[in-house]
Amino acid sequence: MTTSAKSRPLRRTNPRSETMAEVKSDIHFRLMCLTLGIRDLFIPPLKVLNEADIKQGDSVLDFGCGPGSFSLAAAGLVGEKGNVFALDVHPLAIKSVNRRASRSRRTNIVPILAESTDTGLADKSLDVILVYDVFHELDKPEKTLQEFNRILRDGGILSFSDHHLKEADILSQVTQGSNFKLDKKGKRTYTFRKNHGR
Repeated sequence: MTTSAKSRPLRRTNPRSETMAEVKSDIHFRLMCLTLGIRDLFIPPLKVLNEADIKQGDSVLDFGCGPGSFSLAAAGLVGEKGNVFALDVHPLAIKSVNRRASRSRRTNIVPILAESTDTGLADKSLDVILVYDVFHELDKPEKTLQEFNRILRDGGILSFSDHHLKEADILSQVTQGSNFKLDKKGKRTYTFRKNHGR
């Protein structure tokens, strides 16, 4: 199913009602975008995604998509018959994804502004979930992994990278509960597979 990014409305913040925390958050987001832009010059998103085994027609979730670098790269890999859900808690991330998708004429990216671990996606509807440098920020990582287990099809891929965590922590946290098992360790990512019937 191909869904236009323009079909999902953007929730706008009223500038007059912004709190200081929201303003700081906006500044933090813009600084993060600058840092990620530099990272993308040295390590292009496609190089990272080559380890995720994304195929034409796949449904992919870019969890904590930020400005959308991986979402756009994944949209090219899944092609017109696939789709990419770009999910983030920050409204500026959704604006960035919408803008970049429009500029590159990608109609298979669906931005999702989330306020909790509930993605709103259907059970077993995804082939691949990308979790890059966001897991360490989660308040409830166990609940998030339960949600990933719910929306990922049996045998689906959880492509994981977080340079803020040690390898032992990544392996123990993701495989806890036996929903996911390590399939392979790449140069830049860990590939976990969802166990069948979990």
